Amino acid sequence: MIKVAVFMGSASDEDLMKPCAETLAKLGIAYKFTVTSAHRTPERTEGLVAELEAQGCQVFICAAGMAAHLAGAVAARTTRPVLGVPLAASPLGGMDALLATVQMPPGFPVGTLALDKAGAKNAAWLAAQILALSDADLAQRLKDERAGFLAAVEKAAAAVEGADAARRAAKA
Repeated sequence: MIKVAVFMGSASDEDLMKPCAETLAKLGIAYKFTVTSAHRTPERTEGLVAELEAQGCQVFICAAGMAAHLAGAVAARTTRPVLGVPLAASPLGGMDALLATVQMPPGFPVGTLALDKAGAKNAAWLAAQILALSDADLAQRLKDERAGFLAAVEKAAAAVEGADAARRAAKA
């Protein structure tokens, strides 16, 4: 069963959103990865939300640039969590998409993440945390992944400290 829907406003957004799909897959979360537009295909967007919600989808991730109304259009059609990833697709460097995604009217929130690939990854992580509230196995997978992050930082710290100690010893 699909737990997370990942919507992009344009096929050109795929490379920026691949880290989202990769993270969801790594965590073992079933997802749908597709293109739909708040402006060009509003009926498709509405239909996808209804269809996926009926199938048990729990979280919607929406990525768009420029006017970036996709997340808001989805939030208007569901009470499930909607996470927005603004994309830097215009000469304004993503500021337009960021403001369009974050400025939602009361009662129709969109949890807004960072721009581009960093936001794509964190949208997947946040979706996983939401799902983990009612999935103990997923919660454990998240804890295990975080332990891996800690181990990687500890390893990097040891390498940097070792190299620094070697430089100091060489100068002495």
